[in-house]
Amino acid sequence: MDLINQSISSLGAFAPFACLFLFLVASLLVVWRLEVLAGQGVEGTVLGTIFMPFCSGMGNIVFAFVMARNAGDGNDVLINCLFNNITNLTLLIGVPVLIWSMASIPRKKSQAAMREHKISRLSLSLNLVAALFFSLFVWLLAVDGTLSRMDGFVLLSLFVFWQCFHVYDVKKTNLLKKKTYPRTLVLEVTLLLLGAFAVFISTDWLVQWFQSLESDAVPPRLLGWLSGVLMVLPNALLAFYYGSKNRMDVVYTSQSGDAHICIPLCLGIFAAFRAIPSSVFLQRSLLILMGLCMAHLLFVVTVGRLPRILAALFIAAFGVFLWLGLSGS
Repeated sequence: MDLINQSISSLGAFAPFACLFLFLVASLLVVWRLEVLAGQGVEGTVLGTIFMPFCSGMGNIVFAFVMARNAGDGNDVLINCLFNNITNLTLLIGVPVLIWSMASIPRKKSQAAMREHKISRLSLSLNLVAALFFSLFVWLLAVDGTLSRMDGFVLLSLFVFWQCFHVYDVKKTNLLKKKTYPRTLVLEVTLLLLGAFAVFISTDWLVQWFQSLESDAVPPRLLGWLSGVLMVLPNALLAFYYGSKNRMDVVYTSQSGDAHICIPLCLGIFAAFRAIPSSVFLQRSLLILMGLCMAHLLFVVTVGRLPRILAALFIAAFGVFLWLGLSGS
């Protein structure tokens, strides 16, 4: 890693731009291979609940690990994760819904299509319930003023259990439908891991570079916000790409599923190394996140879609979150 970092640093003033370019290229690689998997018969629910959250959330995972390894500030990790989750559930679902709408029933009203639609709604509802409870667990653990190392291991255990449930559910569905994964799955996973490694390299260098800056124009306390903007770009890419393909089911499940990566995985990774102090901003943000999950869940369960008027309100809620966070920075 030291050799790679030295090679990047040798680029001088172009090094930050090279890392940003590497990060974006790796994200494009992920989208490309996910589209290939979809074309090979991997269902949208599987893509949205297992593959996409890990791929789009890889930057957040790497950021939490890099910050823990470099003795970073836990508040930056909190802001990074909360910014990612709230952006996903407001901006990156709301804007595609405003542009392309969201059909409540399949266009083909065959029995098989309706059954598939109901299964997707159930899967999405379960994702939203999980995001709601994960946020609630973090809120309860942080009430005493800190997320301790033990709290971090609790969050990591919770995440592992949730992923085991997903793997079981997917394998059960494949057995019932007599489906198998494509033979090229190992190759696709290898390419996705290659993209993840590129994300790790670029994120690691950018974090160290930002921490070394001495500038009043870009104060260190903005690291969490600026990294959050960078990490959310892959999610935005996925949301607008699949929205334009009229795959709002994938958009919805991927953005809600990504909440399971930041909370509890990323917070658990950092807290397992060192405790994270709680704050009023954390408590408020978690309440906003839980409110968003409940609102999404209500409309998914009752009408099966997100109305455009509510999508506009979610975008406004994103603005409130930014104002609360930046006004206190």
